[in-house]
Amino acid sequence: MGTIKDAIAKFLHYLQYVRNASPKTTVNYRIDLEQFLAYVTPPGEEPLALASVDHLVIREFVNHLYDRGLEKSSIARKLAALRSFFRFCVRENALKQNPARLVARPKLPKRVPHISTPEEMNNLLDRMTPEVIEQATPARKKPKRRSARAASVAADRAIRDRAILEILYASGLRVSELTGLDISSIDAAEQILHVYGKRRKERLVPYGGKARQALENYWPARQRILERAKRRGSMKAVFINRDGGRLSKRMILNIVRKYTRLLTTNMDLHPHSLRHAFASHLLADGADLRAIQELLGHASLSTTQRYTHATIDKLMEIYDKAHPHA
Repeated sequence: MGTIKDAIAKFLHYLQYVRNASPKTTVNYRIDLEQFLAYVTPPGEEPLALASVDHLVIREFVNHLYDRGLEKSSIARKLAALRSFFRFCVRENALKQNPARLVARPKLPKRVPHISTPEEMNNLLDRMTPEVIEQATPARKKPKRRSARAASVAADRAIRDRAILEILYASGLRVSELTGLDISSIDAAEQILHVYGKRRKERLVPYGGKARQALENYWPARQRILERAKRRGSMKAVFINRDGGRLSKRMILNIVRKYTRLLTTNMDLHPHSLRHAFASHLLADGADLRAIQELLGHASLSTTQRYTHATIDKLMEIYDKAHPHA
Protein backbone atom coordinates (compact mmCIF):
# COMPACT_ATOMS: atom_id res chain seq x y z
CA MET A 1 0.00 0.00 0.00
CA GLY A 2 2.86 2.35 -0.91
CA THR A 3 1.04 4.93 -3.03
CA ILE A 4 -2.36 6.47 -2.47
CA LYS A 5 -3.50 4.96 -5.79
CA ASP A 6 -2.72 1.43 -4.57
CA ALA A 7 -4.41 2.11 -1.24
CA ILE A 8 -7.59 3.32 -2.96
CA ALA A 9 -7.70 0.15 -5.08
CA LYS A 10 -7.41 -2.03 -1.96
CA PHE A 11 -10.07 -0.01 -0.14
CA LEU A 12 -12.55 -0.36 -3.01
CA HIS A 13 -11.87 -4.10 -3.11
CA TYR A 14 -12.54 -4.24 0.64
CA LEU A 15 -15.83 -2.33 0.22
CA GLN A 16 -17.09 -4.65 -2.49
CA TYR A 17 -15.95 -8.07 -1.31
CA VAL A 18 -15.49 -7.80 2.47
CA ARG A 19 -17.88 -5.12 3.63
CA ASN A 20 -20.40 -6.20 0.96
CA ALA A 21 -21.35 -2.61 0.13
CA SER A 22 -23.94 -2.00 -2.56
CA PRO A 23 -22.69 -1.32 -6.11
CA LYS A 24 -23.97 2.26 -5.89
CA THR A 25 -22.04 2.87 -2.65
CA THR A 26 -18.85 1.47 -4.17
CA VAL A 27 -19.24 3.61 -7.29
CA ASN A 28 -19.77 6.77 -5.20
CA TYR A 29 -16.66 6.05 -3.14
CA ARG A 30 -14.68 5.41 -6.32
CA ILE A 31 -15.76 8.75 -7.85
CA ASP A 32 -14.93 10.76 -4.71
CA LEU A 33 -11.58 9.09 -4.06
CA GLU A 34 -10.45 9.26 -7.68
CA GLN A 35 -11.29 12.98 -7.68
CA PHE A 36 -9.04 13.40 -4.64
CA LEU A 37 -6.34 11.31 -6.31
CA ALA A 38 -6.47 13.50 -9.41
CA TYR A 39 -6.14 16.61 -7.25
CA VAL A 40 -3.04 15.42 -5.35
CA THR A 41 -1.39 13.85 -8.43
CA PRO A 42 -0.85 16.48 -11.15
CA PRO A 43 -0.49 15.19 -14.74
CA GLY A 44 2.92 13.72 -15.52
CA GLU A 45 3.98 13.30 -11.89
CA GLU A 46 4.52 10.10 -9.91
CA PRO A 47 1.63 8.85 -7.73
CA LEU A 48 1.74 10.47 -4.30
CA ALA A 49 2.98 8.37 -1.39
CA LEU A 50 0.22 7.58 1.08
CA ALA A 51 2.27 8.70 4.08
CA SER A 52 2.77 12.16 2.57
CA VAL A 53 -0.94 13.03 2.75
CA ASP A 54 -1.70 15.08 5.86
CA HIS A 55 -4.64 17.16 7.04
CA LEU A 56 -3.30 20.25 5.28
CA VAL A 57 -3.49 18.52 1.90
CA ILE A 58 -7.05 17.40 2.61
CA ARG A 59 -8.01 20.89 3.78
CA GLU A 60 -6.63 22.35 0.53
CA PHE A 61 -8.73 19.82 -1.40
CA VAL A 62 -11.86 20.86 0.52
CA ASN A 63 -11.14 24.54 -0.18
CA HIS A 64 -10.68 23.64 -3.84
CA LEU A 65 -14.17 22.11 -3.83
CA TYR A 66 -15.58 25.27 -2.26
CA ASP A 67 -13.88 27.37 -4.96
CA ARG A 68 -15.53 25.20 -7.62
CA GLY A 69 -18.92 26.07 -6.15
CA LEU A 70 -19.90 22.62 -4.88
CA GLU A 71 -22.78 22.36 -2.44
CA LYS A 72 -21.91 21.81 1.20
CA SER A 73 -23.70 18.47 1.15
CA SER A 74 -21.50 17.25 -1.72
CA ILE A 75 -18.33 18.42 0.03
CA ALA A 76 -19.43 16.71 3.25
CA ARG A 77 -19.97 13.45 1.35
CA LYS A 78 -16.52 13.59 -0.24
CA LEU A 79 -14.91 14.33 3.11
CA ALA A 80 -16.80 11.40 4.64
CA ALA A 81 -15.42 9.17 1.88
CA LEU A 82 -11.89 10.33 2.70
CA ARG A 83 -12.41 9.69 6.41
CA SER A 84 -13.59 6.15 5.71
CA PHE A 85 -10.68 5.55 3.35
CA PHE A 86 -8.00 6.78 5.77
CA ARG A 87 -9.65 4.91 8.65
CA PHE A 88 -9.21 1.76 6.57
CA CYS A 89 -5.54 2.66 6.00
CA VAL A 90 -5.00 3.05 9.77
CA ARG A 91 -6.67 -0.30 10.43
CA GLU A 92 -4.38 -1.92 7.83
CA ASN A 93 -1.34 -0.35 9.61
CA ALA A 94 -0.47 1.70 6.52
CA LEU A 95 -0.88 4.93 8.52
CA LYS A 96 -0.57 5.80 12.20
CA GLN A 97 -3.48 8.24 12.28
CA ASN A 98 -6.38 9.41 10.16
CA PRO A 99 -5.50 12.85 8.70
CA ALA A 100 -9.07 13.51 7.53
CA ARG A 101 -10.32 13.57 11.13
CA LEU A 102 -8.56 16.91 11.64
CA VAL A 103 -10.52 18.58 8.81
CA ALA A 104 -13.78 20.23 9.88
CA ARG A 105 -16.93 18.94 8.24
CA PRO A 106 -19.15 21.59 6.57
CA LYS A 107 -22.12 22.56 8.74
CA LEU A 108 -25.29 21.37 7.06
CA PRO A 109 -28.83 22.54 7.82
CA LYS A 110 -30.93 19.88 9.51
CA ARG A 111 -33.37 18.58 6.96
CA VAL A 112 -36.68 17.33 8.23
CA PRO A 113 -38.44 15.18 5.63
CA HIS A 114 -41.93 16.20 4.56
CA ILE A 115 -44.39 13.67 5.91
CA SER A 116 -47.77 12.95 4.34
CA THR A 117 -50.65 12.54 6.78
CA PRO A 118 -52.33 9.17 7.35
CA GLU A 119 -55.45 10.59 5.67
CA GLU A 120 -53.48 11.53 2.56
CA MET A 121 -51.86 8.10 2.38
CA ASN A 122 -55.16 6.27 2.86
CA ASN A 123 -56.86 8.42 0.24
CA LEU A 124 -54.12 7.68 -2.31
CA LEU A 125 -54.01 3.92 -1.67
CA ASP A 126 -57.78 3.46 -1.53
CA ARG A 127 -58.12 5.16 -4.92
CA MET A 128 -55.61 2.84 -6.57
CA THR A 129 -58.13 0.57 -8.25
CA PRO A 130 -58.20 -0.21 -12.00
CA GLU A 131 -61.57 1.57 -12.33
CA VAL A 132 -60.49 4.80 -10.61
CA ILE A 133 -57.15 4.83 -12.45
CA GLU A 134 -58.96 4.40 -15.77
CA GLN A 135 -61.30 7.31 -15.00
CA ALA A 136 -58.44 9.54 -13.79
CA THR A 137 -56.20 8.92 -16.80
CA PRO A 138 -56.28 11.93 -19.18
CA ALA A 139 -58.09 11.30 -22.47
CA ARG A 140 -54.96 12.13 -24.51
CA LYS A 141 -53.16 9.16 -22.92
CA LYS A 142 -55.92 6.66 -23.64
CA PRO A 143 -56.01 4.70 -26.91
CA LYS A 144 -59.10 5.36 -29.03
CA ARG A 145 -59.89 1.67 -29.12
CA ARG A 146 -58.73 -0.53 -26.30
CA SER A 147 -58.81 -4.26 -26.88
CA ALA A 148 -59.76 -6.73 -24.17
CA ARG A 149 -56.10 -7.76 -23.94
CA ALA A 150 -54.93 -4.16 -23.46
CA ALA A 151 -57.56 -3.62 -20.77
CA SER A 152 -56.40 -6.77 -18.99
CA VAL A 153 -52.77 -5.64 -19.16
CA ALA A 154 -53.66 -2.23 -17.70
CA ALA A 155 -55.74 -3.80 -14.92
CA ASP A 156 -52.95 -6.21 -13.94
CA ARG A 157 -50.46 -3.35 -13.90
CA ALA A 158 -52.73 -1.33 -11.60
CA ILE A 159 -53.12 -4.31 -9.24
CA ARG A 160 -49.34 -4.77 -9.15
CA ASP A 161 -48.71 -1.09 -8.52
CA ARG A 162 -51.26 -1.01 -5.68
CA ALA A 163 -49.42 -3.91 -4.03
CA ILE A 164 -46.10 -2.08 -4.42
CA LEU A 165 -47.32 1.09 -2.69
CA GLU A 166 -49.14 -0.87 0.01
CA ILE A 167 -45.98 -2.83 0.86
CA LEU A 168 -43.81 0.29 0.85
CA TYR A 169 -46.14 2.08 3.26
CA ALA A 170 -46.89 -0.99 5.39
CA SER A 171 -43.28 -2.02 5.92
CA GLY A 172 -41.07 1.05 5.36
CA LEU A 173 -38.77 -0.80 2.97
CA ARG A 174 -36.02 0.89 1.01
CA VAL A 175 -36.52 0.71 -2.75
CA SER A 176 -33.56 -1.64 -3.14
CA GLU A 177 -35.09 -3.91 -0.51
CA LEU A 178 -38.43 -3.91 -2.31
CA THR A 179 -36.93 -4.75 -5.71
CA GLY A 180 -34.85 -7.46 -4.04
CA LEU A 181 -37.86 -9.26 -2.56
CA ASP A 182 -38.24 -12.87 -3.69
CA ILE A 183 -41.25 -15.13 -3.31
CA SER A 184 -39.35 -16.96 -0.57
CA SER A 185 -38.96 -13.64 1.30
CA ILE A 186 -42.66 -13.59 2.20
CA ASP A 187 -44.13 -15.53 5.10
CA ALA A 188 -47.80 -15.12 4.23
CA ALA A 189 -49.06 -17.03 7.27
CA GLU A 190 -47.27 -14.74 9.74
CA GLN A 191 -47.40 -11.64 7.47
CA ILE A 192 -43.65 -11.21 7.75
CA LEU A 193 -41.08 -10.08 5.17
CA HIS A 194 -37.51 -11.40 5.29
CA VAL A 195 -35.57 -8.36 4.12
CA TYR A 196 -31.91 -7.96 3.22
CA GLY A 197 -30.90 -4.37 3.86
CA LYS A 198 -27.61 -2.52 3.66
CA ARG A 199 -24.53 -4.75 3.82
CA ARG A 200 -26.87 -7.72 3.32
CA LYS A 201 -28.05 -7.45 6.92
CA GLU A 202 -31.23 -9.48 7.35
CA ARG A 203 -34.23 -8.30 9.35
CA LEU A 204 -37.87 -9.31 9.77
CA VAL A 205 -40.56 -6.74 8.98
CA PRO A 206 -44.30 -7.29 9.49
CA TYR A 207 -46.98 -5.99 7.14
CA GLY A 208 -50.65 -5.29 7.77
CA GLY A 209 -54.01 -6.45 6.53
CA LYS A 210 -54.36 -4.06 3.60
CA ALA A 211 -50.92 -4.99 2.28
CA ARG A 212 -51.79 -8.69 2.70
CA GLN A 213 -54.99 -8.22 0.68
CA ALA A 214 -53.12 -6.27 -2.00
CA LEU A 215 -50.57 -9.10 -2.31
CA GLU A 216 -53.31 -11.74 -2.52
CA ASN A 217 -54.92 -9.75 -5.35
CA TYR A 218 -51.55 -9.44 -7.06
CA TRP A 219 -50.59 -13.13 -7.28
CA PRO A 220 -53.11 -13.99 -10.06
CA ALA A 221 -52.15 -10.77 -11.89
CA ARG A 222 -48.47 -11.70 -11.57
CA GLN A 223 -49.18 -15.10 -13.09
CA ARG A 224 -50.97 -13.49 -16.04
CA ILE A 225 -48.02 -11.13 -16.59
CA LEU A 226 -45.67 -14.12 -16.71
CA GLU A 227 -47.94 -15.96 -19.13
CA ARG A 228 -48.15 -12.97 -21.47
CA ALA A 229 -44.35 -12.63 -21.33
CA LYS A 230 -44.07 -16.38 -22.07
CA ARG A 231 -41.61 -16.60 -19.23
CA ARG A 232 -40.55 -20.15 -18.62
CA GLY A 233 -39.16 -21.54 -15.41
CA SER A 234 -39.53 -20.16 -11.92
CA MET A 235 -39.26 -16.41 -11.43
CA LYS A 236 -38.04 -15.55 -7.93
CA ALA A 237 -38.82 -11.82 -7.92
CA VAL A 238 -42.06 -10.71 -6.28
CA PHE A 239 -42.57 -7.59 -8.37
CA ILE A 240 -42.02 -8.03 -12.10
CA ASN A 241 -42.22 -5.93 -15.26
CA ARG A 242 -44.21 -6.68 -18.40
CA ASP A 243 -41.41 -8.91 -19.69
CA GLY A 244 -41.43 -10.98 -16.53
CA GLY A 245 -38.14 -9.57 -15.22
CA ARG A 246 -37.44 -7.97 -11.86
CA LEU A 247 -38.55 -4.35 -11.52
CA SER A 248 -35.73 -1.80 -11.25
CA LYS A 249 -35.46 1.03 -8.74
CA ARG A 250 -36.10 3.53 -11.54
CA MET A 251 -39.36 1.76 -12.40
CA ILE A 252 -40.50 1.91 -8.77
CA LEU A 253 -39.76 5.65 -8.71
CA ASN A 254 -41.81 6.17 -11.87
CA ILE A 255 -44.70 4.13 -10.47
CA VAL A 256 -44.90 6.13 -7.24
CA ARG A 257 -44.71 9.46 -9.05
CA LYS A 258 -47.25 8.38 -11.65
CA TYR A 259 -50.02 7.64 -9.18
CA THR A 260 -49.41 10.56 -6.84
CA ARG A 261 -49.69 12.93 -9.81
CA LEU A 262 -52.64 11.07 -11.29
CA LEU A 263 -54.75 10.56 -8.17
CA THR A 264 -53.85 13.50 -5.89
CA THR A 265 -53.64 17.25 -6.24
CA ASN A 266 -51.14 18.33 -3.58
CA MET A 267 -48.82 15.35 -3.07
CA ASP A 268 -45.42 14.85 -4.68
CA LEU A 269 -44.12 11.55 -3.36
CA HIS A 270 -41.09 9.45 -4.13
CA PRO A 271 -40.56 5.90 -2.81
CA HIS A 272 -38.60 7.07 0.24
CA SER A 273 -41.54 9.31 1.18
CA LEU A 274 -43.53 6.18 2.01
CA ARG A 275 -40.69 5.03 4.27
CA HIS A 276 -40.80 8.42 6.01
CA ALA A 277 -44.58 8.16 6.40
CA PHE A 278 -44.31 4.62 7.79
CA ALA A 279 -41.86 5.68 10.52
CA SER A 280 -43.53 8.97 11.38
CA HIS A 281 -47.04 7.52 11.66
CA LEU A 282 -45.80 4.70 13.89
CA LEU A 283 -44.04 7.22 16.12
CA ALA A 284 -47.08 9.50 16.29
CA ASP A 285 -49.21 6.55 17.43
CA GLY A 286 -46.85 5.75 20.30
CA ALA A 287 -44.42 3.19 18.85
CA ASP A 288 -41.05 2.90 20.59
CA LEU A 289 -38.17 4.60 18.81
CA ARG A 290 -35.93 1.54 19.22
CA ALA A 291 -38.58 -0.68 17.63
CA ILE A 292 -38.85 1.71 14.68
CA GLN A 293 -35.07 1.62 14.34
CA GLU A 294 -35.21 -2.18 14.06
CA LEU A 295 -38.06 -2.08 11.54
CA LEU A 296 -36.24 0.45 9.35
CA GLY A 297 -32.91 -1.33 9.61
CA HIS A 298 -31.05 1.77 10.81
CA ALA A 299 -27.59 1.07 12.22
CA SER A 300 -27.74 4.19 14.41
CA LEU A 301 -30.58 5.45 16.56
CA SER A 302 -29.64 9.03 15.65
CA THR A 303 -30.81 8.36 12.07
CA THR A 304 -34.21 7.29 13.37
CA GLN A 305 -34.47 10.26 15.73
CA ARG A 306 -34.99 12.70 12.88
CA TYR A 307 -38.57 11.43 12.71
CA THR A 308 -39.15 12.83 16.19
CA HIS A 309 -38.28 16.28 14.80
CA ALA A 310 -40.72 15.77 11.94
CA THR A 311 -43.46 14.72 14.37
CA ILE A 312 -42.84 17.72 16.64
CA ASP A 313 -42.88 20.09 13.66
CA LYS A 314 -46.21 18.61 12.55
CA LEU A 315 -47.67 19.00 16.03
CA MET A 316 -46.55 22.64 16.16
CA GLU A 317 -48.12 23.26 12.76
CA ILE A 318 -51.43 21.82 13.97
CA TYR A 319 -51.18 23.85 17.19
CA ASP A 320 -50.52 27.10 15.30
CA LYS A 321 -53.55 26.51 13.07
CA ALA A 322 -55.94 25.33 15.76
CA HIS A 323 -55.17 27.18 19.00
CA PRO A 324 -56.99 30.52 19.28
CA HIS A 325 -54.03 32.23 21.00
CA ALA A 326 -51.32 30.70 18.82
